[in-house]
Amino acid sequence: DAVLVRFAQDDDTRAFDELVRRYQDKVYRLSYKILRHEDDAAEALQDAFLSAYRGLGNFKAESTFSTWLYRIATNASLMKYRKRRDGHVSLDQSQSTSEDAEPLQLADWSAQPPEELLTAETRQVMAEGIERLPEELRTVFVLRDIEELSNAEVAEILDLSVAAVKSRLHRGRIQLRERLNRYFTDRMTKKDRAR
Repeated sequence: DAVLVRFAQDDDTRAFDELVRRYQDKVYRLSYKILRHEDDAAEALQDAFLSAYRGLGNFKAESTFSTWLYRIATNASLMKYRKRRDGHVSLDQSQSTSEDAEPLQLADWSAQPPEELLTAETRQVMAEGIERLPEELRTVFVLRDIEELSNAEVAEILDLSVAAVKSRLHRGRIQLRERLNRYFTDRMTKKDRAR
């Protein structure tokens, strides 16, 4: 990447084309996981590479090219997401923030057979849960748990501290677990009634 970046900075369009070829699928996948809409993800992909091309002269290689590009793609995706959701309020967020709130009662899923956990319906519930996470939690979750970037890489992409990344990731995982807990509890209740 470093050699291609240097050539691209010297106006070698073939070098930049090669960087696009290497990263377009990853950037699209990242954008899609943030936006959950194919056309918006395709637009964010184009915006990200256009911004990267325009800003390539300012790239100082203080981080890897991929981290820099992911930061641009994340920002492009979040800008598109914000435009789309303006005026909408999530009703799925937990409103309880007081310290005396009841502790979470989370089911033990370890007894569930793996095929039950991996059904298409469960994957859909998981995808909807990720989509309904607040933006700052969803972005960290996608970058860390789906794209499998390190905490340090996510922190650099989002301009956060590693501690903030860990905190947001933890909160996002808890919210997803609450949603899946409700789903599995409802399924078990329906099975018990059917018996």
